[in-house]
Amino acid sequence: MPDRTPASTLNTGIPAGPALGVLELCAVSRGLLALDAAVKKAPVHVVEAAAIMPGKYLLRLNGGVDEVAEALDAARRVAGDTVVDHVLLPFPHDQLVETLAGPRTPSIDGLAVVETYSIAAAIRAADAALKATAVEALRLDRGMVLGGKAAFYFTGPLHDLEAAIERALSAAGPGLLVGHEIIPNPHPQTHA
Repeated sequence: MPDRTPASTLNTGIPAGPALGVLELCAVSRGLLALDAAVKKAPVHVVEAAAIMPGKYLLRLNGGVDEVAEALDAARRVAGDTVVDHVLLPFPHDQLVETLAGPRTPSIDGLAVVETYSIAAAIRAADAALKATAVEALRLDRGMVLGGKAAFYFTGPLHDLEAAIERALSAAGPGLLVGHEIIPNPHPQTHA
């Protein structure tokens, strides 16, 4: 019987590396072709390869910097005009990597959110904010929940949140920002 395990959970036998690559496409069919091109081009770990809402395809790769760059380039070439957005982070912030695996639960000071039209833009913005300031990552809501958009949440003192928002907005990319907010002293139910 063939293995029916979703692509996002398959063990490739390739060790995780320092680079993260994300490719977001507006066509599921082309996404599968892009995935095939990526893994044929370079030995990378496929962290996630799945259809997401609304009719998009998300490919998340991990591995050596050069390998992820080569695989992402190959996937982008095949994907052509179906590419919505992409990001290559040679050394993503540790909290970003943890947040992509699931929500984090640091103590809450102030609360901030950056919402983008693409998952790649949210990842790019989050990495920039985390590397430039002393904020703590909370979670990343994406794709299925937000109709293809993404929202990254973080906490910290007000001055750090303001600096983080500034960095995130400049890193998100032109035309990809939906909105952003800062709540200086959130009620506990606001961030539950």
